Amino acid sequence: MVIKVPLEKLCNVCDPNFLQCESTMNLKPLVEIVGQERAVRALKFGLGIKNHGFNIYVSGSPGTGRRTAVKNFVDETAQTQPIPPDWCYVNNFSNQYEPKAIKLPSGKGKTFQTDMKQFIENIKSALPKAFESEDYIKRREVTLKGLEIQRKAIIDKLSAKAQSEGFTIQSSPVGLLLIPVLDGKPLAEEEILALPQKTKQKLQEKHDKLEAELQNTMRQLIDMERQIHDTVKKLNREVALYATGSQINSLIEKYQNLIEVTDYLKEVQNDILDNLTQFIRRDTEKQQQLPFPLPWAQEEPFKKYEVNVIIDNFNTKGAPVVMEVNPTYHNLFGRTEKEAQFGALTTDFTMIRAGALHKANGGYLIVQVEDLLKNPFAYDGLKRSIRDKTIVIEEPEERYGFISIKTIKPQPIPLTAKIMLIGTPYLYQLMFSMDTDFRELFKVKAEFDTAMDRNDENIKQHSTFICTLCNKENLKHFSSSALAKIIEYSSRLAEDQYKLSTQFALISDLAREASFYATEENAEFVTNEHVKKAIEEKIYRSKLVQEKIQEMIQRGFFLIDTAEECIGQTNGLSVVGLGDFAFGMPSRVTASIGLGREGVVDIEREAKMGGPIHTKGVLILSGYINDKYARDKPLSLSARLVFEQNYEGVEGDSASSTELYTILSALSGLPIKQNIAVTGSVNQKGEVQAIGGVNEKIEGFFEVCKLKGLTNHQGVMIPESNVQNLMLKEEVVEAVKAGKFNIYSVKTIDEGIEMLTDRKAGIRRDDGTFEEGTINYLVDKQLRTMAEQLKQYVSFDKEKRIDP
Repeated sequence: MVIKVPLEKLCNVCDPNFLQCESTMNLKPLVEIVGQERAVRALKFGLGIKNHGFNIYVSGSPGTGRRTAVKNFVDETAQTQPIPPDWCYVNNFSNQYEPKAIKLPSGKGKTFQTDMKQFIENIKSALPKAFESEDYIKRREVTLKGLEIQRKAIIDKLSAKAQSEGFTIQSSPVGLLLIPVLDGKPLAEEEILALPQKTKQKLQEKHDKLEAELQNTMRQLIDMERQIHDTVKKLNREVALYATGSQINSLIEKYQNLIEVTDYLKEVQNDILDNLTQFIRRDTEKQQQLPFPLPWAQEEPFKKYEVNVIIDNFNTKGAPVVMEVNPTYHNLFGRTEKEAQFGALTTDFTMIRAGALHKANGGYLIVQVEDLLKNPFAYDGLKRSIRDKTIVIEEPEERYGFISIKTIKPQPIPLTAKIMLIGTPYLYQLMFSMDTDFRELFKVKAEFDTAMDRNDENIKQHSTFICTLCNKENLKHFSSSALAKIIEYSSRLAEDQYKLSTQFALISDLAREASFYATEENAEFVTNEHVKKAIEEKIYRSKLVQEKIQEMIQRGFFLIDTAEECIGQTNGLSVVGLGDFAFGMPSRVTASIGLGREGVVDIEREAKMGGPIHTKGVLILSGYINDKYARDKPLSLSARLVFEQNYEGVEGDSASSTELYTILSALSGLPIKQNIAVTGSVNQKGEVQAIGGVNEKIEGFFEVCKLKGLTNHQGVMIPESNVQNLMLKEEVVEAVKAGKFNIYSVKTIDEGIEMLTDRKAGIRRDDGTFEEGTINYLVDKQLRTMAEQLKQYVSFDKEKRIDP
């Protein structure tokens, strides 16, 4: 039975008095996530469980407040968590290309860095003073004097021996040389060659004998030089230890509970003792060794003692929460910076910089999946870090084998952060099905719904959300009437009288615009009129295409009839989406019939302008015709269906009932009212099913009827199951209230065709026939006649071919 939809069911109006407040000024700001109980439970579980792999994927449509809600929720949870440690990198004195990572209690990183800096400054001042002191000079002189006396005695002894044998010892660049002496004068090489052979032979024997003693003496001198060097080095270390020992011991005592720090301090002490000259020499002496002064060269030798604090949690309250908005590889995992020196790029451990994973370590990292997947190597690197529980700083080119260069490889840092990805349901399904690692590393899914129940609690939470927005962005507060309009707008977004939308981005934009108009009028509060104006202005800014189409309908370019009756022609309804705006528009659906066996032919499909869902809808209505009218005869029908003046293509099955009504009209010969537009899909049993965009479709046909002139008989016929989706604008509701426009709901095709033709559909009798004069009777009769005609034609054609 066709039902005229009651006025109260056209829009679920919100009573301003229900809110029990004059304005949002009387409400408390929102402190929890609105209408997302499922997501909240998932978040609590995901954040609470500490087992490996239970990272979180936050799934939801854009605009539902996923990011803001998750950030606020995690921030609140993080406040109760312990503060993670600081991390710093220091020089590895065993291998400078592999800097060491040191973990310190939170807030101690900068303290350790300052202590080391002050320690080195003190050493740079204390050591030169110690080695310039009189005490050191005396001890050095005493030590060297005794060794020099021993050295001189050895040389004098050898010299006396040589003189007694007629030789003298001379020093040369290659060592000590034995030179023959004659009459107290050293002989030149020419003079030696001129001596008699016996004399030369005698000299050679003496020379060989002395040469052995000379070599033995040289070895003694070398050992003595080494002894002098070792003695001086030992003295220097004793002096250096005396000058620095108290300071280094003080640091070791201060950090005695941190084994990594004390071990590092001992390594620093040993390196200082092994490289005392860099502390003893004055800067001016170093600069004189260079062809031109370099300011940075003065500090270069001491750079290896610096502490590079990459994570400082001194000011952190609770666990860190990091939202990385640009998750490139380097922004996630850190980098090693480079600087140019003499035309070459150099680096060291002081140029290591932390990434988002370092900053979020011990806390929470939030990343948008879409941004993560756009950046090369970022997603793969993130999975590897989660799987290996470490953060590795290295160049991606080297990590993936594209290039190999000599650079530093910092020690990896253990990863203990909880990773949260925010993305769409589509990306979740894609990653879950295509990436085996994903399902092992992101085991918790927190799904944000696009709608929530329109109950008392959620309406109040919606209102408190507007209160929070007003306080946060300094907007005008909303009156109770304005809040009621916001609630109705939310239901319109949800396309359901019993639901509220969770697309808070759109609701926030509407609130901001309404506040703008209230400010322009210098109003105290935002009222329902301001909200209505914001909605209307937002639509007006985007409805240019709709107005152009309506103008073309009014001027007759697009043929749409809203007053007459016509056989084989129905006004269907479709929705045109333009990204930020969607509107309904009527389309003329026509059918032509003839003898044949093709059945129902979809011209849109044949022209490759119809989508698969639309094609399915046509096949379903073909199944309906077969089931209802072809039980006792073959279906000898060739029907052509088309959306007239459609040049963009057709998709969806919401017009399948319209197409079926058109075919039934063409077969029965009964005209269809053009003042009623139709929407709804159909199944093979003739039941009219729900469709989407019902509000836009009704309003679209209303706009066309208003342009052509309202006759009080125009209206739209929708599936009964769509009545609960009605949230029509006030203009349409007022027109229905005034009797200028009508909205009908139907359950079955029989009910719909009766409404469109003012003729009884007719039910099948026990003998298989339909009541005479009814629509089904006329359709069945026409199909039977067509079957007989086709049978006769086939028989005639066969006889004609047989007869010569």
